[in-house]
This record gives sequence, C-alpha cells and structure tokens, in this order.
Amino acid sequence: MSTRTETIFALASGALPAGVAVIRISGPASLSMVQALVGELPVPRHAALRTVSQSDGQFLDRGLVLIFPGPNSFTGEDCAELHLHGGKAVVHAVLQSLAGFDNARLAEAGEFSRRAFENGKMDLVEVEGLADLLAAETEMQRRLASEQAGGNLSAMYDTWREKLIFARSMLEAELDFSDEGDIPGSVSDRVWQDVAVLKEQIDQAVANLRAGEIIRDGFKVALAGPPNAGKSSLMNALAQRDVAIVTPIAGTTRDIIRCELDLDGYKVDLFDTAGLRDTEDPVEQEGIRRAHRTIHQADLVLQLVDLSDASAEAETLVPGAVRIGTKMDLVDLRQDTGSMRCAIGVSSLTGEGLEALRQLLVDEVRRSTNLGSLAIPSRLRHAERLKAASYFLNDALSERLKPLELRAEDLRLASTELARVTGRIDTETLLGKIFSEFCVGK
Repeated sequence: MSTRTETIFALASGALPAGVAVIRISGPASLSMVQALVGELPVPRHAALRTVSQSDGQFLDRGLVLIFPGPNSFTGEDCAELHLHGGKAVVHAVLQSLAGFDNARLAEAGEFSRRAFENGKMDLVEVEGLADLLAAETEMQRRLASEQAGGNLSAMYDTWREKLIFARSMLEAELDFSDEGDIPGSVSDRVWQDVAVLKEQIDQAVANLRAGEIIRDGFKVALAGPPNAGKSSLMNALAQRDVAIVTPIAGTTRDIIRCELDLDGYKVDLFDTAGLRDTEDPVEQEGIRRAHRTIHQADLVLQLVDLSDASAEAETLVPGAVRIGTKMDLVDLRQDTGSMRCAIGVSSLTGEGLEALRQLLVDEVRRSTNLGSLAIPSRLRHAERLKAASYFLNDALSERLKPLELRAEDLRLASTELARVTGRIDTETLLGKIFSEFCVGK
C-alpha cells in the first residue's frame, strides 16, 4: 500500500464544454476536501445532489457527489467524484478551489492508474489494457483491450507462474528430502513433462503476438501500382471521402497518404503510395523509395491494374501482392482482360466491386488473426519477457546432464520473467513509459 501524502485531482471526463464534467479526487485528504466544498458527505458509493461552494461560501455549481472510501476504490485510496455542469468556467473555478487545499495538486498523466497499480488494485498488464481500452476505436480493439483490462491475460500469466513454482517445489523436495521415506524418488521425472507443455503454451503466446499487434495497431494495406492505376481514387472510394488528390497527371501522389478504415470491427490502415515507374524527377524518386518501404512493411499489398489500359503490365510487380483490376466502368465489354489475372475488378466511380474488395480485406485480416481467444499479448514488452522465459525453460529441458540444482534455477529464472510481465518485480523503469500513455484524469 502506498503511503503518499499528497491528494491529487483532475478533470476525468472529456473536453469542455460538455453536458457533464467529472472531477476525480484521490488521496488522504480527498473526503475532507469534498466535505469543505459540499458540506454533508453522501453515503459511500451513492450519488447525492449537493451545492458546491468555495470556502467563503460563494456558490460554484450544483451537481452529484460520490465518495469511495479506500481501500475499496479505483486507486485504493480515499476517492471522490464531482459530477458538475461541463462549462469551462465552472470546472476551472472548482479546480482552483481544490488547488487551495494543503498538499493538494493537479494530477499528472496516468497518476490515478499509477496509484491503483502501487496499491495492488491493478497489475501492469491490466494497466496497459486500460490504456488500450481508452484508445480503442474499433470493436476488435475494444475486445482485445477488455481481455487485458479485465485481468484475463494476467490470470493466464499467473497460472503459468504458479505451475513453475509448483514444479520448483517438487524439485526442491527431491533435492532436500530425497532420503525421507515420504518423498518418492525421481519426482522431477514427472515434472519435466508438465514443463514441456508449459513451454509450448508460452511459445504459442509469442507466436500470437503479431495477431495481437494487428488488432491493436491495425492491419496495414498498401495500394501499389504504376501511375494512374487508380490508387488514390480507390482510397477515396473505400474511405468514402476525399483523402487523396486525384488528377489525370501521372505522378500526382508523391508522399505516402494514410487513412483508417473500420471493417467489420477491425482497424485497417490504408496507404496510398507513389506510382512505381522509372523517373528522373528527384522528388518523385524519393516518393517511390518511400512507396517501396511502405510496401515492404505492409501486411497486405494490393497491386492495382488499369483494366482500361491494354498496355497495362500483366506481371505482378510485388511478390505476394493481390492484383485488383480498376476502372471497370471504362472497360469495353468486348475487351479481353483475362490476361490481367485480377482477383477482383472494381470501379471507384460506380462502386462496382467495392463491397467484394472490402470483404477480401476482412477475410485477410481474419486469416491473420485466426485465434480461439483474445487473451493474447499485443505488446512487444510481453513478447520479450515470454521469449526469455521460454529460453530458460528450453535450457532446463534440454540440458539433461546439468545438475538438478541448475535446472531448478532455470525454472526460477523463467518464473521471474513471467512476474516481470505483470509487474510483480523489477518494474520501476517501466512505469514512466506506461503511465505516460494515459490522459491526465486517468
């Protein structure tokens, strides 16, 4: 339990003005501060209508007040919330009044959540999940973040750690009490099979990292092809708004243009790139260089082929790219486009084929995130610690000629790495980075 003496406060709701503004207060003086502003405190965890006034009795506002005595609160400390009218002047006046109390100050970014972590109300995985939940823009991002914020991922890591602790206890029993009659011999032989299964589970979690990153950060799709293949027009059609400039002049797009799509609950980042061709223009050359870099980093590349251009390239410019025929509205029905070998034909003007293309993108995202559960790592920090744990488990399993004491030490090191994921040990260097992702009121 933390022993902080400062009481913090901040606006915990959205930008002002708003219909309602929520001011959150946490710390040892939070209840006395609220009592000084509103008079009689309400029953804990029950909202009550109160008049908020300054210390000299000047009226500030009238709103709902809730108190949460610690340790049964979000931060584990005494907490309170003021639900006021969301005018800028109202909120500013109340915050100024709170700042007038001794040992009270405006909260820093993520400080409420940090106090919750320090008081054992949340672990690091849950804190990161809460940050992702606040930033979630799509349904799948929300579901992934909820798994972490709700403790499901932490529970999985803790279960693995408990299994390792049990395995170590069995090894220690064999080492320390092998001469006792109630300790059967070769206990460790039964332990290693369970450790091998655990290692497979950890390795599978590491393998799922990419799927977690795609759900959390977005599925990256690059539109590639020669100039005037219809890349910018297709981006605008998929986004249903003017994102990129469209002209008949070859080389209009020089830099990378990005827009976000929400397709069936998945976040998809669409990148419009410069037309791929040989050119002497140094600016366009730089755009093409950036295009190649974006294509290399993309999860999926759509190579656009102008079906109305009889001289369009028939070969695939980017290995593994999905060929999409464009400008279907300009194609003569008698024109032979079979040699183009396109998966889908679309028209950005009429909308023909766009729904099929959206479905193709959704299918590709689902194929890349084909998981039975969303209790998976989505941050590189988790993967690094899990890889380290797997490394120690591999040593313990493969080095059969090592003394049992050293193999037991490998299990201890593996359990330590799992503890670092949830923040049970060795976390101080991580805290500033993690909590800086939050807004001030969280």
